[in-house]
Amino acid sequence: MIKEGIMSKVGIVGAGLIGCSWANVFARAGWSVQVWDPVVAQRSTALEKIASSLHELASHGLVDDPHAAAARISIAETLEQAVAGVDYVQESGPEQLDLKRDIFRRLDAAAAPTTILASSTSAIVGSLFTETLPGRARCLVAHPVNPPHLAPVVELCGAPWTAPQTRARAREIMESVGQAPVDVKREIEGFILNRLQAALLTEAFRLVEDGYVTPQDLDRTIADGLGLRWAFMGPFETIELNAPGGVPDYCQRYVSWFRRYAADAAPVSVWDDANWQRADAAWGQTPSAQQIAAKSVWRNQRMAALAAHKRSQTPYRDQD
Repeated sequence: MIKEGIMSKVGIVGAGLIGCSWANVFARAGWSVQVWDPVVAQRSTALEKIASSLHELASHGLVDDPHAAAARISIAETLEQAVAGVDYVQESGPEQLDLKRDIFRRLDAAAAPTTILASSTSAIVGSLFTETLPGRARCLVAHPVNPPHLAPVVELCGAPWTAPQTRARAREIMESVGQAPVDVKREIEGFILNRLQAALLTEAFRLVEDGYVTPQDLDRTIADGLGLRWAFMGPFETIELNAPGGVPDYCQRYVSWFRRYAADAAPVSVWDDANWQRADAAWGQTPSAQQIAAKSVWRNQRMAALAAHKRSQTPYRDQD
């Protein structure tokens, strides 16, 4: 449901995996969507990909009318056409600083002064590509989880010069299209989600490299263990339930081990080429592009089913 007072036209710049997923998010929420990509091949297949993803969601009850949603999407031939008359732009180009600087320079020149300019960048802080822009106060990072049409969290991170009203409007827009905005209070490379992921991956690689577990069993530990809890609650809420007295009780019970673990934390050498390659060899799989695509479809179907289940449940905080 779109909140009253929020304009409903968005420009999607970049029609790759993330850009098409963002188009899904806005189209199913009732927005008019204008998509552009500098690569002709990407533009020519974008509408079909987005429509297909909308129909997949409809099969799980997550989209009421996929045909109507797809009809709200148009493919622009130029960047200027994509951002004409829009209230919000979501850029999802390559993760390269020079390209981000160029595209935001063009966006700042082409979009109306009141249009919010947001980037899907996974790690590059906004100050590195918006500092010299005349309209830098309306720029910020809106970093999604891949794919955003299935994982609603989006990290909103402004640069030091991002206006408070830009942050507020971006948050309102994200909530209006069904996403779950997270306020990153100040810039940090990788933002929150990727830094948490990096910490888990670093320990995962270390445990495999040092011979404590196979990569297959480590994945099982997450998929059939921690991941089941994390599908509904985060780490603070998890440990709150793991001790009768909540978080302080948990910390008091396990703080001595945590201190020993911190002193023995994984060294940077985990990511030396010879080390991560050893873990990769233990993984022992080299899937083809076709196999990765097929598995991605399977993953998306499972995520959609989980999203449908979560939508059908009342969050604990909302229960009487």
